[in-house]
Amino acid sequence: MKDFSKRVKDIEVSLIRYMPVLASKVPDTVSLGQGLPSFELPEEIKEKLIEALRTIKDINKYSLEPGLPILKEEVAKYLEKTKNVKINPEKEICITKGAIGGLFCTISSLIEKGDEVILLTPAYEPHIEQVKFAEGKPIFVPLIEKLGWRPNFDAIDSSITKKTKAIIICDPSNPTGGVFEKEDLKKIADLANKFDLFIITDETYDFLTYDEKEHFSLLSFPEVRDRLIACFSFSKKYAMTGFRVGYVVSPENIMNQILKVHDESTICAPTISQYAALFALTSPQNFVQKFKEEFQKRRDLICQRLDQLKDLFEYQKSKGAYYIFPKLKLPIKSKDFSLKLLYKAKVITIPGIAFGPSGEGHIRLSFAGKEKDINEAFNRIEEFWINLKKTFKL
Repeated sequence: MKDFSKRVKDIEVSLIRYMPVLASKVPDTVSLGQGLPSFELPEEIKEKLIEALRTIKDINKYSLEPGLPILKEEVAKYLEKTKNVKINPEKEICITKGAIGGLFCTISSLIEKGDEVILLTPAYEPHIEQVKFAEGKPIFVPLIEKLGWRPNFDAIDSSITKKTKAIIICDPSNPTGGVFEKEDLKKIADLANKFDLFIITDETYDFLTYDEKEHFSLLSFPEVRDRLIACFSFSKKYAMTGFRVGYVVSPENIMNQILKVHDESTICAPTISQYAALFALTSPQNFVQKFKEEFQKRRDLICQRLDQLKDLFEYQKSKGAYYIFPKLKLPIKSKDFSLKLLYKAKVITIPGIAFGPSGEGHIRLSFAGKEKDINEAFNRIEEFWINLKKTFKL
């Protein structure tokens, strides 16, 4: 048999997906792994979707490739209201199969063999692998953990070469829960203009910050609008991860290239999912606030439980998204530790090494699940730690 393509062999199997697959063969596990909100689809969206299935005759067919025009118009209204930016819905928005679909089309459109892409690490695992799939070279620049995962601008500046083509930002961050300060985003914008770089943002969790922390989007910075591609999702905000729908925003000249990849890889986002997204955007947003309040409680709970394990973990408090990225106080690799937790404590976590070299020595914990599951997971971790300390003679 002839060999597989080098670009496929060069990418890694996702540990975010791999750990739950392993866990499927372990009975009675509790998950702090994948970022799956525990909430059901809000009733308002359900009812409108049921009615749409009865009344919209083309809901079972392809939409236009860039997406339903009415949905794109509502997205543009949302962006103007929340980001204070005017977007042309016809020429600057494409509805995609989740933010990850928009990121794939963007990276495939911009990056080619030998291009270097700066990733602020710990970085979301698919960002790394999508760059590699495009035959680009990820350049890992660690965030400053002790400062709450803030960028190290000296390190970014020194990492830029003639081959550097783009910088990717996940804000709020998966996996760390960090949220970029406005002044840091301004510095990134200045660097991009200085060195003629594209900026690709993953803003899946733009709605979810804590302690009155404000999220700023680079879309609000007019000086980089000509080089910015911003990717968003409906998945987490509206508890519709399985619908696979998001959108990408870019200038028309970039969008024309993104649409080529989108057409060949997707044709269009699922039409029924686009209608679900439309109903989500145009419904009263009370349920979003309820989700946020519940995630705040869960964030506080997971921090309380981590505080009871100070001899095992140290951490930066999550400011956004529904992840926290504690550092291990043990001489053990993150994958080995996550596997021990899975098989000994029956708790699913994601090894930090999945998120780039600076993720090693950490694990990612999701608090998207119910409070009872978070408590049960930590009860098991505490018992596991008592036994593990004997192994390490601590």
